[in-house]
Amino acid sequence: MGQLKEKPKPFLFEEYCKGCGRCITACPQHCIAFGSEINAQTGVIPVTLDLEECNACGLCISSCPEPYGLQPQNENAFELHDPKTLFGRKPTTAKIPQDLPDVFFELGETEPLVIKGTYASAIGAILAGCRHFFGYPITPSTEGAELMAKLLPMLDGVFIQAVSEVATVNFMYGCGGAGLPCMTFTSSPGFSLMLEGISYLIGAEVPAVFANVMRGGPGLGNIAPEQADIKLACRGLGHGNTQAIVLAPASPQEMLDLTILAFELAFNYRNPTIILSDGYLGQMTGKVTLPKTMKKVGIPSWAVYGDEEHRKNLICSIMLEENDLEKHNIHLNQKYQKITENEQRSNTFYCEDAEILLVASNTPSKMAKGAVEELRQKGIKIGLFRPITLYPFPINDFKPLVEKAKRLIVVEASNGQLEDEVRLALSHANVKDFPHIEHVRRFGGILPQQHEIIEQVLGK
Repeated sequence: MGQLKEKPKPFLFEEYCKGCGRCITACPQHCIAFGSEINAQTGVIPVTLDLEECNACGLCISSCPEPYGLQPQNENAFELHDPKTLFGRKPTTAKIPQDLPDVFFELGETEPLVIKGTYASAIGAILAGCRHFFGYPITPSTEGAELMAKLLPMLDGVFIQAVSEVATVNFMYGCGGAGLPCMTFTSSPGFSLMLEGISYLIGAEVPAVFANVMRGGPGLGNIAPEQADIKLACRGLGHGNTQAIVLAPASPQEMLDLTILAFELAFNYRNPTIILSDGYLGQMTGKVTLPKTMKKVGIPSWAVYGDEEHRKNLICSIMLEENDLEKHNIHLNQKYQKITENEQRSNTFYCEDAEILLVASNTPSKMAKGAVEELRQKGIKIGLFRPITLYPFPINDFKPLVEKAKRLIVVEASNGQLEDEVRLALSHANVKDFPHIEHVRRFGGILPQQHEIIEQVLGK
């Protein structure tokens, strides 16, 4: 990598200077001033430099907009260094950090609650040991954040309403990097804004939980329920080689249970976890039974906790050497493979002898289940396969059902996003002989209805 040399002072390319003054504001030594002479080539008045007091901090260069008027002198004298080796080993007398284990407390007997899905998820987060919440309000997820705002201060927790979704995800990067469980509630447009930060979280192997209550799109769309983010969550989590476990609850009880599971998985794999519900489920009220225990979290050995014991740790997603980044991606791929092998989850309903197989998740699975019950009364051999993990898709449970089915119907509130996951999973599993895939689809906040599913099955 070469030896670290003296940082260069700035040099001004007058023909590129717009005279905007950003560098003047950025310079702590007041080495830059507005000029008084027009540049003949540009017709703009460039700034002037007096570098006698310059400390080569580089803030002026960083603040200069494109095309860059300020460049470092003797640019080759200062070489980029990997963050892991830039300052060498940090001095510390601490031994190798050890995991501080989680502690579980008995809750005792509790009465069931009748609450909406977002509330159930918030309570699940608290029971999982989450005491840090960051978010920006967005319908139809805001009630979950509101409940966290009420409860966390009573539990010595932290609630921060960030200035934006971009700020939210970066708060989560810092908190998760310290080894502390954190989460956010958001909805489709907000989730889109978080993708760059999620890519950083995945690259730096930082755990965090994102509860995305999906709504109609594209664009701002509306605030009604849709399954418009399946593709985004399963295949588009930021740039690069990015995957995360995607959990798809179908009831308030599962909103609670899968939120607890989401934190467990996030820390087991040092990776973000996505809870993908829909606007109807987020607002729907249902009976919820609490678990028997709640967790007080420890501190993982890898955390950048701010104390001496963890001083040697580093959270970082930048690797400047190509070989290093390839090795890291191979490591991530091995993690994804382990997730695929161990974390497939699904639920079946009347699938043992099903000749017609419905596939549905989230709230549309409720309509599909109703259709199965009604058609079974007519003597039709039909069943429902409900993937609980959309990534990894539960192909191990799905494959034997498909092989004996005569018809396959995907029910969803999107234009084939769930069906694409079905097709991709079948392809990766080398399943070539399966029925023609039919579908029942609605969009824009309108969910598939039970009678529409029945009509598709009966061919009406």
